[in-house]
Amino acid sequence: MLALRYNIFAVALVILLSLSAGALAADPSYSVTYTIDIHEDGSALWHVEYRTMLVTDEDKTAFDAYSQNLHTVWLPQFEDLMKRSAAQATIATSRPMDATGFSADAAVQTSPTGSYGVVFYSFTWKGFAKPGSVMNIGDTFVGGLYLEKDNTLIVRYPIGYTVITAEPAPDQVRDGLIWYGQRSFGAGEPRIVLEKQSIPYMSLAIGLGIIIVVIVSFGIYLMRHRRKTGSAPEEPASPLSESEIKTLEERIVQLLASHGGELYQSEITKMTGLPKSTVSAALNALHERGAVLKVKKGRENLIRLV
Repeated sequence: MLALRYNIFAVALVILLSLSAGALAADPSYSVTYTIDIHEDGSALWHVEYRTMLVTDEDKTAFDAYSQNLHTVWLPQFEDLMKRSAAQATIATSRPMDATGFSADAAVQTSPTGSYGVVFYSFTWKGFAKPGSVMNIGDTFVGGLYLEKDNTLIVRYPIGYTVITAEPAPDQVRDGLIWYGQRSFGAGEPRIVLEKQSIPYMSLAIGLGIIIVVIVSFGIYLMRHRRKTGSAPEEPASPLSESEIKTLEERIVQLLASHGGELYQSEITKMTGLPKSTVSAALNALHERGAVLKVKKGRENLIRLV
């Protein structure tokens, strides 16, 4: 059954990523998350994460077989599919495009809710959007898109750009525009218009001047304060008891569940009102047990509920 499920996934991936709408029978045993990171030069980094639950020994054996053929069979098929899709989009938009930098990985993740087989695909789509102060996203989706039930599409845009329009409206806006399945997108959808925000030179200069004055004044204040009183080290937070730690871990899991399954570590610290070290220790314990994943996002950790 799992081998058949992987074949269904391959067909679903072909139909979805070939940018043509279609209808597939929903299989609740797996989910797919498509993440598209738009860059300022118009290229887009695609991530495709396929997750399926491994219930029986037959499931695990089938996933192992799939993983062994990932780079020799499935990745070349995926690469060929996306290159053909980029070529078709080039014809439709008259804009040069190419798909490069393909990679894939597979892993088994164990959590309190069970074991999951996870497959990752990624590549870069050059020419995905026309760069400029205004960027239009969506013309590469020549035939539209289809999301099965429990599948997710995430579109992230460059820093310094704001969303002017997004059609259809996303189901959620958090670290990008998010749509959930089951749903069908029409030709050229989702259609997103981004605009780069410009700051007048004079306003920027005034703002920088104010910041410099504030920093210098604060530095002078600290120097005088230390000379008078001396610097006092911050008192460490009182250690929590085992019951308090367990309660905190349960609270963190509830916060993640109520916010779509993921939050930044700084957000969790703010919501709990506890010291960073206390929250960090609880997250490390949850991570070691496989209850959460830590994903590095710049200088922050994105905590994802498994």
